[in-house]
Amino acid sequence: MNRLWRYLCVLALVLASAPVLRAQNASKKNETIARLKEEIQFIDKELKAASTKHKESYNHLLLLQKKSASRKKLVAESDLAIKDLQGQIAGKDREIAALQAQIDTLEQYYSTLVYNTYKNRDNRVWFMYLLASENPGQGYRRFSYLKNLSQTMNTEAEEILAAKQQLAGEKEQLKQMYSEADALKRDREKEYKTLLTEEQNTRKVVNSLAKDKKRYQAELDRKRKEMDRLNKEVQRGIGKEIAKKDKIDYAVSGKFEQNKGNLPWPVKGVVTESFGKQTHPIYKNISLPANNGITITAKRGSEVKCVFEGVVKQIMIMPGYSHCVLVQHGEFFTFYCKLAKATVKSGQKVKAGDLLGTLEPVDDNTSQLHFQIWKGNAKQDPAKWLR
Repeated sequence: MNRLWRYLCVLALVLASAPVLRAQNASKKNETIARLKEEIQFIDKELKAASTKHKESYNHLLLLQKKSASRKKLVAESDLAIKDLQGQIAGKDREIAALQAQIDTLEQYYSTLVYNTYKNRDNRVWFMYLLASENPGQGYRRFSYLKNLSQTMNTEAEEILAAKQQLAGEKEQLKQMYSEADALKRDREKEYKTLLTEEQNTRKVVNSLAKDKKRYQAELDRKRKEMDRLNKEVQRGIGKEIAKKDKIDYAVSGKFEQNKGNLPWPVKGVVTESFGKQTHPIYKNISLPANNGITITAKRGSEVKCVFEGVVKQIMIMPGYSHCVLVQHGEFFTFYCKLAKATVKSGQKVKAGDLLGTLEPVDDNTSQLHFQIWKGNAKQDPAKWLR
C-alpha cells in the first residue's frame, strides 16, 4: 500500500511538472532557432560584402558551407518545435474536452437543483417543514439545511461561471497555438527552399574551385607545415610554464572549470573550422591537419577579448598566424592567434572582457581568430567551453 501511495505521489509530481518542462523545452528551442537565424544573418552580411575576386575563395566556401550547416540545423529545430507544438495542441484539446465535460456535469446538477427548488417554492411548505421538527435541535438543523441549499445554488452557479471563463481562456490559448504552428510551418518551408538554393550555389563554387587542385594542394602543404609549427610552439610554451612549477591558482582553475559551456566568445563571429581532424571541403579524400582549436570567422579587424581572468604568459609571432597571445588561468590556458597586433604584455594580469588585440584582415571584409583551450597538456574542444 505504501509503495502504491509513493508511486501515486511521484506520478502526481511528474504530471504537475510536465507543463513547466514543456515551457522550458519550448523556450530552449526558441533560443536555438533565434541563435541560428542570427548566425545565418551574420554570414549573409559577410558574403554579400565580399568583393568579386573573393567570391570563389577557400574562405568564402567555408562561410557558404557553414551557412548551409546552420540552415539545416534551423530546419531540424523548426521541425522539432512544430512537433512539440502539435503535442501541446493535442494536450490542450484534451484539457478543453475535460473542462467541457465538467461544465456539462455542473449544469446538469444545477438544473436538477433549481427544478426541485422551484417545485417546492411555496414558503408555507418550508415553514411547515420547520414547524414539524420534533425538537429545537432538529429545527435548527432543518433551518441550516434550507440556508445551505441557497448557498449551494449560488456556489454552483459561480463554479459554472468560473469554469466557462476558464474554458474561454483555454480556447483562446488553443487559437494562439494554432496560429503559432502555422507561422512556424510557413517559416520552415521558406528556410527549406532557401537551403536547397544555397546548397546548389555551394556546389557550383566547389566545382569551380576543384579545377585548381594543384594550387590548393600547395596551399594545404603550406598550411600543414604552419599548423604543425604552431602546435609544437604552443605545446612547448605550455610545457615551459608548467615546468616552472609556479604556484597554481586553483581557485581560478575551479572557477574556469565551473564556467564550461558558459565562457564568453573571444570575438563575435561563427566557427568555420572545427576542433580535431577534418576533411578538405573540396577534396574529401584529403585530410586536413588536426586542429587543436577552432577558427572563428569575424568581421574584418574585430577586437579580440580575453574569455576569463588570468595572466598573459607569452606573446609570439608565428608564420601564417601572425601575433599570438597565451593566457594562463590556473591550470588552464587559452591561446589567441591571427592578431594584427597585441595590446597586452607578458606578465600582465587580465580579466574577462579585456582587450588582447585586433584581428588582421583575411580579405576585404573578414578576419579569422584561431582559438585554443588547454587544461595542462591536454587540448580541449573550445566549442564545448564557449557560451
